[in-house]
Amino acid sequence: MAKAPRLKVFQAQFGFYDSVVAASSRAAALRAWGTHQNLFADGQAHVTTDEAAVKAALAHPETPLRRAVGSNDGFELNPTSLPKIPDAPKRAENATSPAKSETKALPKPPADRSKLDATEATLRTLDEDRKREEANLRLRRDELDAEIAAAQDAYVRHRRAATAAVVEARKAYRKAGGTD
Repeated sequence: MAKAPRLKVFQAQFGFYDSVVAASSRAAALRAWGTHQNLFADGQAHVTTDEAAVKAALAHPETPLRRAVGSNDGFELNPTSLPKIPDAPKRAENATSPAKSETKALPKPPADRSKLDATEATLRTLDEDRKREEANLRLRRDELDAEIAAAQDAYVRHRRAATAAVVEARKAYRKAGGTD
């Protein structure tokens, strides 16, 4: 049976999330993250030695885990915490600011998120389906590897028996006066 590849834990930041993945190589990590850009070339991704990150990633090989940037939460498949964003500095009033007596504009209504929510849900479903598909493929590959090993063992046993039978038949043939 083939020896399992040694896994390294790689870390990168994507938007508001830190991500880790346990993979056998940088290329495998990039595939797991779903990117073709070499994030290692310019230092956006690196091997991590953070014990908590390594432990979490090795528990889910080849599956990217995330946590909010700036948090000390554990890495998860679907983190629920939000990133820590510092408060914006307050603007100082100056002589060029509009007078308080001017009418204020009505606030804009919030933007409609329904299409964004639907497309994000579709993307999550697609990712979950792919992870299930990959797990099934790994299981089928393991079953096929076991079947190949069993077939090889059976072949070797039968080959030895057949070779022994040929040797015995050759001895009997020569003993009966036959020549090669």
